[in-house]
Amino acid sequence: MSRGFSFKQFHVNDLGCGMPISTDGILLGAWAAMPQQGRVVDIGTGSGLLALMAAQRTSTLALPITIEAIEIDPQAAAAARQNFINSPWHQHLQCIEQDVTEWRHTQPANSVNAIVCNPPYFNFGQQAEQSHRATARHTDTFSHQQLLKTLQWLLTEEGIASIILPSYEGQRLIEAAAEYHLHCIERCDVQSTEKKAPIRLLLQLSKKKQTCYSSHLCIHKDGDYSIEFKALTKEFYLKM
Repeated sequence: MSRGFSFKQFHVNDLGCGMPISTDGILLGAWAAMPQQGRVVDIGTGSGLLALMAAQRTSTLALPITIEAIEIDPQAAAAARQNFINSPWHQHLQCIEQDVTEWRHTQPANSVNAIVCNPPYFNFGQQAEQSHRATARHTDTFSHQQLLKTLQWLLTEEGIASIILPSYEGQRLIEAAAEYHLHCIERCDVQSTEKKAPIRLLLQLSKKKQTCYSSHLCIHKDGDYSIEFKALTKEFYLKM
């Protein structure tokens, strides 16, 4: 039995992964900052979606990009590896099955040019019954403080980490980032419709302090995807 989602240039099978393909992941993968060269790390890759989107977005660069996808759950890691093998960019993709807090200690400081992460975000509430789904959705196994420590250690001085969180959790992360000498350099408040308050924050964090650029994105307008959402995701969605 397989389960998955086909994009314009690749297919993702997410069977056995804690979190299925979601609009959150596609938004982040399309919006995240990508370097012109060097290393990209996808923290908590799950099915490998963000790593694959990064591979597609950097595939035309003159210099090759190395994309490392870190995943603690064996089932998700196996799915990601297979998705990488089946993609056009398998030679640039690597899935590492390890706890990221352990993996980071094996890596040189200031060595990663870009990080993408759709992190666990439920700090409160009843956890999912399936352990791998709980790991993907809750901060018990990977807190936001651990995430910030990881970003601080890995990012180069010019490197950028791109993250998506619910609005409240995202604001708390921005406030906590200062303790780790990380600064929000770009934020996008995401609304599901024009009449609803923002539900997600897309964030870019960097060691380099600068004025934060703020924007808004509405996913749906007039009963359809908005022009802005279509423009952002058109290289991935089959019907955009």
